[in-house]
Amino acid sequence: MKSKPKSKLSNPLAPWLDVIAITAWGILILKYWVTGKLNLLIHPDYFGLAIAGGIGLLIIGFFKAKQVWRQRRQDNNVSNPMHINVFPPGWGATLLLITAILGFMITPQVFASDKALQRGVTIDSLGSSRLKPQAFRTTVRPEERSLVDWVRTLNVYPEPDSYTGQKVKVQGFVIQPPELGKEYIFLARFVLSCCAADAYPVGLPVKLQAEQERYAADTWLEIEGQMITETLSGKRQLTIAASSLKKIPQPKNPYDY
Repeated sequence: MKSKPKSKLSNPLAPWLDVIAITAWGILILKYWVTGKLNLLIHPDYFGLAIAGGIGLLIIGFFKAKQVWRQRRQDNNVSNPMHINVFPPGWGATLLLITAILGFMITPQVFASDKALQRGVTIDSLGSSRLKPQAFRTTVRPEERSLVDWVRTLNVYPEPDSYTGQKVKVQGFVIQPPELGKEYIFLARFVLSCCAADAYPVGLPVKLQAEQERYAADTWLEIEGQMITETLSGKRQLTIAASSLKKIPQPKNPYDY
């Protein structure tokens, strides 16, 4: 007598994995927003979209849970049909859930000098042409410009001698490109266009006085001084002659836009 083939039943936990994965991602996005970490991942212009997406995922998770619960009650009253899966049931939801769990465990980190150097940053590339000029106001005093404002201004009016003697007060983190001499450091900020994936550094070289400390890479500084023109790597560069260097904590929002 021939034995009947055994039917492959669908995994009863697979639908619940979908619910948990969807809900976990909704919670994760809202957690990043509440804890102030969302600005390390995306441009503030997209905060509303991200928050709405997180809330939407929670709503979808809620209705998906109700649907699964009702389906389970119905399945208990009828025989389970044979169901053959090409892939293991719930494998996609499992991957989503694993990535969400990693998101809860791993805190987003701010890009720093190592990331800039990994991308092959040089003195020339730190004044990136990707930084689009914005409208400038002639009433803004030079010492009120941020580091990114100075780079934008320089991209529009690139002659460094035009700024000689102007006062400057800027904040940023230290990069130490290998081509710079010991009397220089580089002050930089990462600019975020859309998300962390497209962040890129811009900045200006800083000339130190003999008695000034040469701070380690990634140290955040507030620097005061005046603009001079120096020849670095065979090119005339607008440079900050530092009269004051003050170590500061990393800003709550370390990126510029």
